[in-house]
Amino acid sequence: MDAEAAKMIGAGLAAIGMIGSGIGVGNIWANLIATVGRNPAAKSTVELYGWIGFAVTEAIALFALVVALILLFAA
Repeated sequence: MDAEAAKMIGAGLAAIGMIGSGIGVGNIWANLIATVGRNPAAKSTVELYGWIGFAVTEAIALFALVVALILLFAA
């Protein structure tokens, strides 16, 4: 296997981390909607935690993207 093929395979494997992040974001918003549906008075508190969870989960996806791009273009 040549180096170019190994870089492509490595970048593809690094990008798998974005799948888990997408699932996590979906779970965060689904649970937020369900919680607000059950208790509308808690919307402001739950919404804050939802945005924080979204940001942390998306940071993981961005790290996976950066690793994939580094493997493609810098390695």
